[in-house]
This record gives sequence, C-alpha cells and structure tokens, in this order.
Amino acid sequence: MENWALSIRFDFMKLPRSLRFPLFALPLSAAMTLGCLAADPAPAAPDKAKETTTMNKEELRKKLTEEQYRVTCEAATEPAFRNAYWNNHEPGIYVDVISGEPLFASVHKFDSGTGWPSFFEPLKKGSITEKKDSSFGMTRTEVVAAKSGAHLGHLFDDGPKPTGMRYCINSASLRFIPVAKLKESGYGDYLSLFEKQEKPAEKK
Repeated sequence: MENWALSIRFDFMKLPRSLRFPLFALPLSAAMTLGCLAADPAPAAPDKAKETTTMNKEELRKKLTEEQYRVTCEAATEPAFRNAYWNNHEPGIYVDVISGEPLFASVHKFDSGTGWPSFFEPLKKGSITEKKDSSFGMTRTEVVAAKSGAHLGHLFDDGPKPTGMRYCINSASLRFIPVAKLKESGYGDYLSLFEKQEKPAEKK
C-alpha cells in the first residue's frame, strides 16, 4: 500500500504545473459546493393566514357547497328571493365564505327589493376589488373579495344615501356572524359598530 501511495504521489509530481492545480482544486470545489448546499435553509413553511387564498379547486369543492362553489369560483348568480340572507335583519357582519375576511355589516344593509342582500358600502376599504364585467352583452362592475378572489356580485349606482351605491351580493359568497357570536368567532373588534346603535327605551 505504501509503494502504491508513493507511486501515485510520484506520478502526480511528474505532471506539468499547469495540470496540477486543476486536479487539486476539483475535490476542494466539490467539498465547498456540498457545504453550501448543506448550509441552505429549508424552504419556509407556508403562512397559515394565506392558506385559504391559495386553495386549489379540488380543496374548494370539498370546503364549499355546490352552489357556493358555482357562485364564488365560476361567477354564477344564485336565485333571487331564494337565498340565505336577502331578508336577514339580524345585526351582525358578513364575512367571505372562503377566507373569513369581514366584508359587510348589517348596519350598512338595506332592502333593495331585488331579492339579494344589498349594502350601501363595504365594512372596510381594501376588502373588495372591482372589475369590469362585459358578460351577457352588458357592461357591469363586478365585485370580488380581495383576499380570496371570490366572486361576490355586482356594484350599481342606484343605492341610498350616503353613498348612492348598491352592492348586490350573493348570499352563497357570504357567511353571517351574529353580534352575539362576534367575540367568540374572533371578530370582537366589530362589536363597537353595534354598540353605537340606539338601544330601545326601557319600559317604566
């Protein structure tokens, strides 16, 4: 074994200087490369807050009812007067059925006579985006949930004061949280909206 090692060493030393460095550098380069790869951090775990916004179609089909999926993901329209919230007068907020993002409040809801839940303004700025909708041979303004991308309904300029706007929304794209359950559902910050409402006078 000793003679073999000496032979290798001798043969290496007989090589021209121009060839010695590349042969010596190859193992060193390989070791450095492996060291860098080992030092690279593992990919970060996905942000749980964004999981609902990145759900694929198969996951959404499992999460939503058939009608909810058609409305939110395929921009379908539910039947007028035959949906969950068109005639709901209970105080509370309406959140995105996919992401849970707060979108509308009962204090901004009004009876439009259309058969769909209608609001004169959203609960907070930035929660809803607007898109041009040229379907069915007419031009309308589509409203979409900013966080999940869910189709909500359409926006019209025939609403009541103070905004003059009417957000005509599909019940299937919403989930209603009554005032009594706001805190336990994680929406306690919105309780102040309803505390400002006038309380009925107590009977003497």
